[in-house]
Amino acid sequence: MLAKVFSGAVYGVDAYTVEIEVNSGHGEPKTLIVGLPDAAVKESEHRVNTALLNSGFKPPKGRVTINLAPASIKKEGPSFDLPIALGMLAAEEDIKHDLLARACIVGELALSGSVRPVCGVLPITLAARNAGRKAILVPAGNAEEAAVVDGIKVFAIKNLRDAADFLNLDLKLKPHEVDLVETFRQHNRYLADFEDVKGQEYAKRAVEVAVAGGHNILMIGSPGTGKTMLAKRVPSLLPPMSLEEALETTKIHSIAGKLDANESLVATRPFHAPHHTVSDAGLLGGGTHPMPGSVSLAHNGVLFLDELPEFNRNVLEVLRQPLEDGEVTIARAAASVTFPCRFMLVAAMNPTPDGYFPDDPRSTSTPRQIQTYQNKISGPLLDRIDIHIEVPSVDYQKLTDLEKGEPSAAIRERIIAARTIQQTRYKENDHIHCNADMQPKQAREYCCPDEDAKQLLKTAVSEMNFSARAYDRILKVARTIADLEGKKTIGTSHIAEAIQYRTLDRTRT
Repeated sequence: MLAKVFSGAVYGVDAYTVEIEVNSGHGEPKTLIVGLPDAAVKESEHRVNTALLNSGFKPPKGRVTINLAPASIKKEGPSFDLPIALGMLAAEEDIKHDLLARACIVGELALSGSVRPVCGVLPITLAARNAGRKAILVPAGNAEEAAVVDGIKVFAIKNLRDAADFLNLDLKLKPHEVDLVETFRQHNRYLADFEDVKGQEYAKRAVEVAVAGGHNILMIGSPGTGKTMLAKRVPSLLPPMSLEEALETTKIHSIAGKLDANESLVATRPFHAPHHTVSDAGLLGGGTHPMPGSVSLAHNGVLFLDELPEFNRNVLEVLRQPLEDGEVTIARAAASVTFPCRFMLVAAMNPTPDGYFPDDPRSTSTPRQIQTYQNKISGPLLDRIDIHIEVPSVDYQKLTDLEKGEPSAAIRERIIAARTIQQTRYKENDHIHCNADMQPKQAREYCCPDEDAKQLLKTAVSEMNFSARAYDRILKVARTIADLEGKKTIGTSHIAEAIQYRTLDRTRT
């Protein structure tokens, strides 16, 4: 007998419907899986037959042919175990109700018949809803994640026997539901807060400016000055996630298998900090079956690169396209996959190879060694970082001060106000979301200093020998500083502060 079951598979950050046809007939006892299955799918034959036996069912005795359509796309992973098993039962007429034809089913089977969680359930649920499925059966560990999708009933399945009994209407299950508002309230909290940072007023101001304008930032300081501490608190300054951003971020984490157990939604801005030994595939994503890399895991959040010069130069160079385009494309022989990666880059480095500033008596680095060390960061990458500042050591008095600093919530209010000004300014430009996105043409239109500010900028460019790119970045950062003050015109104080945020340009000059 022929039976049809619907499932789903992930391609990039989206999913597509997979129709599983199971035909049970006479002939030699053999199971044949077709439709470009990978090794994990082919091995499901053994998992499924054992799970059927341990769940009290009899596997088909004759020849079983299983077709995974569309046959032109490679099927990967163990998530087809449960639908294949239920398809076998339907082919043997152990499941007779038509509910099977209206549902989407996904899950990995243990040999005992229990159902294990799988990756990518959220995009599969979205694809099932868009394809007109009325219900989806998912592992109990994935139910929270799937239930954030409106318009489809989600049923949590613990084992194969429960799934079969539910489809035969012998077992009643309530649809799993989550309260999105409550989920946002519970999870939209940051454990790291700026009030914990002692001193470093200059660095905190620079971080505020960077977040307000969406600028990438590089912090230069000796070990222990608080660079990592500042970086970890940047997500708490970003505007709250919208539902659309949360769903998009959750899809990526779901595909990568990075969602915590029973986590339904990524409601806080992600913070991802790969080690400096990461490969270019680990940073951008890759593999035979392309998976998201660090830049995509930081989507809608912060990518932190500590010890920036220690990263392989080739790895740093591949960052240029994601920083420019907000997406990364991984090409393979069969097809190419595009992952989104709009993130704020926060980087940190020591000022010299030995970690101390050149004027520190403890520093033993020669000028040539310092220049070689700083030149590990290429000019094209540095051009994509609008702000680079020095982070000095904190003196003892500030370290022992019991008074807390300004909390993230207060800083975030100023940042949201500045971002609102920018959204209004660029409402007719779909590709510009904040000041950092401006191209030179928009910078000339929207970054208009007054006469005194123009004179100051002219003097700075001529005396400090700033490049044309540095000139553009100073204007964009000055525009952000003016927005934080609610000023329409860029003044001398805004230009002066923006110039201070070009440390490497000054030191290299």
